[in-house]
Amino acid sequence: MTKARQALLARLTGSLPVHGSIVGVATEERTVVMTYGDGPSPDGTPGVLDALAEAGATATFFVLVGRARKHPELLERIVAGGHELALHGDDHVRLTDFSEEVAYRRTLAAKQELEQLSGQPIEWFRPPYGAQSIETWQAVKRAGLQTVLWTATAWDVKDVGEHERVAHAVRHCHQGSILLAHDGFAGPADGVDDGPEPEVDRGALAAELLSGFAREGLVGRSLGEALRVGKAVRRARFTE
Repeated sequence: MTKARQALLARLTGSLPVHGSIVGVATEERTVVMTYGDGPSPDGTPGVLDALAEAGATATFFVLVGRARKHPELLERIVAGGHELALHGDDHVRLTDFSEEVAYRRTLAAKQELEQLSGQPIEWFRPPYGAQSIETWQAVKRAGLQTVLWTATAWDVKDVGEHERVAHAVRHCHQGSILLAHDGFAGPADGVDDGPEPEVDRGALAAELLSGFAREGLVGRSLGEALRVGKAVRRARFTE
């Protein structure tokens, strides 16, 4: 890392109330922030939405615009269910593969298209794979978005059993945690090849996760809803 980059990182790390990515919520309410990515998908999104409705929970959906173009009806259903839309990218290619200027143009264009498709303002962005450099973080900020990472994961991109997924998520989540889960699985149509999709019923998994959190006294909420009564916890997390 060059001295200039070290100096910039030091400045970012030293001003976390303004800079860095959201990694949790400081809140007095017994909530866990439910976030879903890589959708919308006709195979996964409806089941997840059904489980959220059954539990009286809300979530933030980080969508791929390429998929949203194909399934605008799922965007409508997400919004109608009282959930929150956020941006995951036009596709699932790592933003760190691009220069800062290209990353900015791609992100801004995707944000504007998602807003046109959904009729909703878009505030949050999750970089594919959570990969971000100082430059891409700055590009996202220039595009008018705040980056959101996570506290714990549902392990739903791993080839493990449902019990292991739920146990892992519940064990690592606490009040104000952000859970990373998926209502779709990125593949070649999204510009990447991460191998075969693991066998997982995403709706059933969502229901089990929400039940597991309920046993711990936690209720699932979207990020925006959690922040109405809480404060964002930020960290400077960059991929070099």
